[in-house]
Amino acid sequence: MPHAATHLLDVHALSVNYPGASAPAVDAVGFTLAAGETLAIVGGSGSGKSVTARALMRLDPDARCSGRVLFAGDDVLAMSRRQLRGLRGAGIGMVFQEPLSALNPVMSVAAQLGEALALHRGLGGRAAQAEMAALLQRVGLDETMLARFPHQLSGGQRQRVLIAIALAGTPRLLVADEPTTALDAHLRRQVLALLKSLATESGMGLLLISHDLPLVRDFADRVAVMHEGRIVEMAETERLFAAPAHPYTKALLAARSVRLARPIADDARPLLRATGLHCRYRRSRGWLRRPEHVDALSSVDFSLARGETLGVVGASGSGKTTLGLALLRLVREARGSIAFHLGDDVLPLDALSGSALRRARRHLQVVLQDPFASLSPRLTVGEIVGEGLKVHQPDLDPLERRRQVIAALAEVGLTADVADRYPHAFSGGQRQRIAIARALIVSPDVLVLDEPTSALDAHIAVQVLTLLAELQHRRGIGYVLITHDLAVVRALAHRVMVLHAGEVVEQGAVDAVFAAPSNPYTRSLISAAALP
Repeated sequence: MPHAATHLLDVHALSVNYPGASAPAVDAVGFTLAAGETLAIVGGSGSGKSVTARALMRLDPDARCSGRVLFAGDDVLAMSRRQLRGLRGAGIGMVFQEPLSALNPVMSVAAQLGEALALHRGLGGRAAQAEMAALLQRVGLDETMLARFPHQLSGGQRQRVLIAIALAGTPRLLVADEPTTALDAHLRRQVLALLKSLATESGMGLLLISHDLPLVRDFADRVAVMHEGRIVEMAETERLFAAPAHPYTKALLAARSVRLARPIADDARPLLRATGLHCRYRRSRGWLRRPEHVDALSSVDFSLARGETLGVVGASGSGKTTLGLALLRLVREARGSIAFHLGDDVLPLDALSGSALRRARRHLQVVLQDPFASLSPRLTVGEIVGEGLKVHQPDLDPLERRRQVIAALAEVGLTADVADRYPHAFSGGQRQRIAIARALIVSPDVLVLDEPTSALDAHIAVQVLTLLAELQHRRGIGYVLITHDLAVVRALAHRVMVLHAGEVVEQGAVDAVFAAPSNPYTRSLISAAALP
């Protein structure tokens, strides 16, 4: 770790208040960060981690900040708007938690990277083109990504583009707010190893906001634990993981070893059966090149029983999310047979359309990967959660609909007053719980969970997974669990299916596959996950 005298960032008694809030979001927080050092901030959803990160650059116009934030000796809280423009990007870079909302949907990757290079380094033309290719290569992408738009990228690819944009300004301090949330275990380690090497070699400070405790343990020099707006414990990484002092830290570290999946009934009936799922996309390669065709899925077969959880894992871009969207009939290019079983009736989902498909979707719901992008900013939480009831139970009177909305929010650990607020007022973890409540309120038989705990810290994630396990046991819901986190698969899934380049390379019971994986790719995933 760098010598403590070379402080790049020195935060004194930082407090952040928002209008109308009864308590500060950040309360008298203090820490230092040396040049070349990696400091991780961990803690529960809503604990103040992201608010602290944004306050370092004064990104929240409504926030009232007090205290001192000294960057290279200058107080950020006393800077003018002109000084802040010079600080952001070139002095302090930021990798945001939600890539889909942070990237401009109408600009290509090349346009967004080029904009950053022109603004911070004055590069254009061939020099900018060469630097863009180099930046993408550093984060594990190739030049073909330059012609694409954010909606054409997987969650992991979008996150890596964000990191490349942040690095374009060659910042002295990089604030990474959950930079690996959407990445598989391999890529998480590759990206953190890249950021760590940049910090060490170039003297860039790295402030890492993360829920991923194994990554924090392997890459951070020091760790600060936040709870309810305060830092409750801070220590060198090895010492904190070996002997945590605060009860909340102990609870965070113990949360990753749980096993919540309950045995499936011997007479469990099938809920869903997919045969020969295939999805081929036509991808543009620029004006002067012919488009290419990419097989996102290649002849995927699987089944799901009542009360069963199937975990779907694999690298970013392996076809996991495409599989979920194909089940929901949300991808036009998908082909194959999807049969949904309701008692003695079998619904051929691949053959339904119009009102029949809408009625079938009452039984098949989804929790999407990016909670902020999937929640309408113009609707209150109550309106969002109750939207499904309006579609599938239009005869409900407003009072009964309100009662069911509040009950659904309570199931995911949110209070009744949440119903009257808007999504922007909540942390990433709280928004994910809202998305889960929206899916559960219509009592589905099958739930597609696309990274349902990616925005949650380990402690809250266990609470959500416990809720999902209890709901499954009570109602016999089947889950298709799409995730990069093998600890989540081990906690909730009964069977696991491993996808690689759109193909199933291994499938079987979770305990058997995790104990003795037969495919080399599966073995490498399990090794990279560093499960306790």
